Amino acid sequence: MSSKTKYMQLYEELRDEILRGTYRCGEAVPSRREMVAERGVSAVTVEHAYALLCQEGYLEARARSGYRVSYRDADGFAPGGLPKPPGGLAVPMDEAEAFPFTVLARTMRRVLSDYGEEILVKSPGTGRVELRRALARYLDRSRGLRVTEEQIVIGSGAEYLYGLIVEMLGRDRLFGIEHPSYAKIREVYAAKGVTTVQLPLEADGIPSKALWACGASVLHITPYRSYPSGVTASASKRREYVRWSGEGDRILVEDDFESEFTPLTKPEETLFSLSGFGNVLYLNTFSRTISPALRVGYMVLPVRLLDSFEQKVGFYSCAVPTFEQLVLAELIESGDFARHINRVRRQRRRMDERGAT
Repeated sequence: MSSKTKYMQLYEELRDEILRGTYRCGEAVPSRREMVAERGVSAVTVEHAYALLCQEGYLEARARSGYRVSYRDADGFAPGGLPKPPGGLAVPMDEAEAFPFTVLARTMRRVLSDYGEEILVKSPGTGRVELRRALARYLDRSRGLRVTEEQIVIGSGAEYLYGLIVEMLGRDRLFGIEHPSYAKIREVYAAKGVTTVQLPLEADGIPSKALWACGASVLHITPYRSYPSGVTASASKRREYVRWSGEGDRILVEDDFESEFTPLTKPEETLFSLSGFGNVLYLNTFSRTISPALRVGYMVLPVRLLDSFEQKVGFYSCAVPTFEQLVLAELIESGDFARHINRVRRQRRRMDERGAT
């Protein structure tokens, strides 16, 4: 028996049917009443599943005509400027979204008490196993990433990890980056001697024409709320990125900054979990979720790149202090980290609901 809720089971069934083409773009799906009779579920279950499909861009609700499929298998793009993102652009954390200092201080004291002088021991190159193991479990629960601790690399912030990616993949590749995008992405690649091509962003991501004609073999993208545009890639576009990466020796760098704070009832699907090509590098940091002062990020490598990483950059030492790594591991394992994420998401959801009324 599945441990998933009934609405999540229905959501996944309908999503897969849309992806298989059972329901095509523009077609109506069964009404809520028809779905109740057809699938033997409650009206509330159907309501929740349809709402989730709408939030992720598979369906759209139309006045007096029910729900229609908005997912496009061969993704096109709409002309025009960038949309105003829901909830506004990414901005510095306010007090309401800041990680509770009392929780952080209590966890630090607990780590000092439990580990003692072990906090002075040098960390392994890819990071402490306690943190990598905690992250593997957290990513499985929250993002649908089925990975092992061996696939996770801890680094001192996103920019440090960008540099490791260049040294692992090589400077002779052409890197495609979003335009506009976080300035440090372009600056780090330029400092490492990498040639980049800037790809324009439209309403739901990089337009198809620019993507397929860019000539890049590495694509660095921020599918969730790209900064500073606020663009979030649609379900169609995320799958197009994955299709693009399946041709030739191509790599996707998925920069998942701030994705935990989506007001959706479940986080956006990751390219890492969608791709079957084993060529997505997943990056995230604790700068937004806990504090930018921590300067801690992590990268998840596909299994097929583990040997390449070890051979080319495995000699680097981990620049994140052992103490900070153990504190983060404790925050994740105790549930304090997830509780903070859920609290902020509920708050943003209420703000969006108030803004819509």
